[in-house]
Amino acid sequence: MTNDGRIFREAWIAGVTKHYPGEPKPGYVTPWDEAPDWERQCAAAVYGQVRGFVQVSAGSTARLSREQKGRFVALCWIAQIHKHIESPKPGYVADWDDLPAWQQETDADIFERIERSV
Repeated sequence: MTNDGRIFREAWIAGVTKHYPGEPKPGYVTPWDEAPDWERQCAAAVYGQVRGFVQVSAGSTARLSREQKGRFVALCWIAQIHKHIESPKPGYVADWDDLPAWQQETDADIFERIERSV
């Protein structure tokens, strides 16, 4: 489980580094070992949800659009935020259409990274 979350976090950091306009906030690129426990738990859970989705779809997730892949990651993440944070900031639980483009692209990258690992 730890490795699953680490793969998710590394994909997040790579996506932020690639897509974020300008210098990302330090919290966006905090290494796995320094991330809060709740965030590591969320990362591992969402990795598992994406992996399970890819597996039960018998690899047909390759036919999904990048937007569909990113939406799946975003929705799974929102559910985890609600599980771990009683009153999350609105930005933590923003719907797909309200996410900045860099975050949408990063979420799609995360899905594709997990998809490759399955």
